[in-house]
Amino acid sequence: MASRYIVKRSFSSQLMRVLAPSNTMPLNAQRANSVGVDSSINFSINTSSGTEHESNMKAIDLALTTPRPLNSWTKDQIREIYNTPLMELVFQSQIQHRKYHNPQEVQLCTLLSIKTGGCTEDCKYCAQSTRYDTGTKAEKMISIDEVMKAARTAKANGSTRFCMGAAWRDMTGRKSGLKRISQMVTQINEELGMETCVTLGMVDKKQAADLADAGLTAYNHNIDTSREHYPKVISTRSYDERLQTIKNVQDAGIKACTGGILGLGETEEDHIGFLYTLSTMEKHPESLPINRLVPIKGTPMEKEISSLPRESGRRLKFEHILKTIATARLIMPESIIRLAAGRYTMKEHEQFLCFMGGCNAIFTGEKMLTTMCNGWDEDIEMLKKWGLRPMKSFNKSNMPATQALKTSIKPNIEQATEKISEASVGN
Repeated sequence: MASRYIVKRSFSSQLMRVLAPSNTMPLNAQRANSVGVDSSINFSINTSSGTEHESNMKAIDLALTTPRPLNSWTKDQIREIYNTPLMELVFQSQIQHRKYHNPQEVQLCTLLSIKTGGCTEDCKYCAQSTRYDTGTKAEKMISIDEVMKAARTAKANGSTRFCMGAAWRDMTGRKSGLKRISQMVTQINEELGMETCVTLGMVDKKQAADLADAGLTAYNHNIDTSREHYPKVISTRSYDERLQTIKNVQDAGIKACTGGILGLGETEEDHIGFLYTLSTMEKHPESLPINRLVPIKGTPMEKEISSLPRESGRRLKFEHILKTIATARLIMPESIIRLAAGRYTMKEHEQFLCFMGGCNAIFTGEKMLTTMCNGWDEDIEMLKKWGLRPMKSFNKSNMPATQALKTSIKPNIEQATEKISEASVGN
């Protein structure tokens, strides 16, 4: 049986001291090399089969050493990672983040509601449902000129992904609407060179193909929460219908943007179930938005959350958000994790911890769909303070960083291993 090599963290730290980045090493390799080793480069001998070895490893070690992202995670493994002491969890998630992404870059995304209100769904948290008295009125779709004006403003302020949302259950019978939205996507692509994302409710394979033809970068369709908690939040659209829409857009060649909302009266076990659904998809989401519930007056969810006892296990704490983000980074390392709605309720140090845990995108601008949003100037100033910078459109740095690490240190592995062995013998 062929031997495989696995990095132990203690061994990895010794190895990194020997392979300290030099001025001749590619920049991406220096960044990745500063905290950990690419898991696809093999080190210490293990003669067990892959399946046997994975089942015997600690889940967090498996996440850090697997040569490619896994979609075979079990709930027990995810629970083990999620329940890692928080300091250790965030530390390890930052190592994982630096292996797959440039740690100095954060994508700025801007969201525009192109058709507000009038949705027939019964999502308990949503201000746009016709079933609740929230003060949100149904409006017609805005013009392409209005969309382009907003997109130009977003780009001028540093945003590189422009997202458009319409309050619909699905796109059935909306051929003219789909055509107009496709025109918006194409014009933004051609004129501004921005990434585009839309969220229009459920779409079938043909509608997804039409959006792909228009040049759409990503399609947002959140799963919201765990499969178990979902029926307590929504009854007019099934969990599997959401998953089918995600599959439809992925099959069309569009990147999936799918995440959820934390604070819907769920438990931490639901956070684990939520991550389980996402991490076991055939293709991990390209983008994983994490929303913090903003209770909207007039919605059932606002009443339910306000009635929960202060110490209830169903009340969301910031540490739950951080644990969810850090676990997501470890088990879905290639995904861009986006802080979305509700970020304005977080203190600056809490946002900082989210970035330490693996977030690398934020929604910024004038507003979200119906809730407040941090502004561009405020966010740019915050990122500068932390030594971060906006990510460019269509950024591919996660793959070059990994490739650069392989090519720059692999020839030196044997020599470095010998040096460490000699040092150990000497001691």
